[in-house]
Amino acid sequence: MKIVIPGGTGQIGQLLARHLIAAGHDLVILGRHAAGAGTGRFVRWDGRTAGNWIRELDGSDAVIHLAGRSVNCRYNARNRAEILDSRIESTRAVGRALRQCQRPPRVWLQASTATLYAHRYDAPNDEATGLIGGSEPDTLESWNFSIRVAQAWEQAAIESAPPSARLVLLRSAMTMSPDPGGVFDVLLTLMRRGLGGTNGDGRQYVSWIHERDFCRAIDRLLLNPWSGPVNICSPNPIPNADFMRILRRAAGMRIGLPATRWMLEIGAWFLRTETELILKSRRVVPGRLLESGFRFDFPDWPTAAADLVARSPD
Repeated sequence: MKIVIPGGTGQIGQLLARHLIAAGHDLVILGRHAAGAGTGRFVRWDGRTAGNWIRELDGSDAVIHLAGRSVNCRYNARNRAEILDSRIESTRAVGRALRQCQRPPRVWLQASTATLYAHRYDAPNDEATGLIGGSEPDTLESWNFSIRVAQAWEQAAIESAPPSARLVLLRSAMTMSPDPGGVFDVLLTLMRRGLGGTNGDGRQYVSWIHERDFCRAIDRLLLNPWSGPVNICSPNPIPNADFMRILRRAAGMRIGLPATRWMLEIGAWFLRTETELILKSRRVVPGRLLESGFRFDFPDWPTAAADLVARSPD
């Protein structure tokens, strides 16, 4: 297949690109800067306006849209605008381009996020019965902002997709890979510095997916005739206290300093980021993947953590 990945220069885009090229696909990466396009043929775009990049879509088999400003920042007014605008504008640009194609791709896989779902402990969120967040009592405004962004992102894709394209919304959990700069790399670095204890009260669920299962799920969705939202996550989210304890064991760390909520808030301020990724309970399960008979290579965190630590640089 010829596959075009707008926003494919980031960490997730590059791990997916390596997988798709190894499988024999012809891959085109659309990005603002060629520096991040280590894998795949690079074509420049600005994420907003039409250009020569549209020719790559015409006659291609699939587009996997991953573009959007990183959320690893403080949610001040300027960053909020960039986070939202980068997602909406690039999604609409892809939609306009597809409508100009004489032979548009048959499938559009659109990045979304499991952050869309409610902060909850009582039951898992699947695609059919999951609760969309934003109405929980005492929810932080930064969390509500993330939910609004996710909803607007999905809606922009729904409104922009041409009738001929099968649109799939990828509600992804944290993708765990040993690649430098990824979420697992950050967690393991903190762990090795003795900061791998429970975060907050440790009750909040962590939803995650191993990089191999993420890529295999994309393979399934490129060929499966589904459309609509699909949760891309392990079937076994676990509480933060268990998640961190298992990671400590895999990394050979006997102890890790715990961090209370107020400690995390102070640390996030100094690191210029937000605590949402750590403190929000994401109890998300891949209902549609499981119903289709998809078999995870790494369904449980202990085996996934052991594999990731073994492949991580010392």
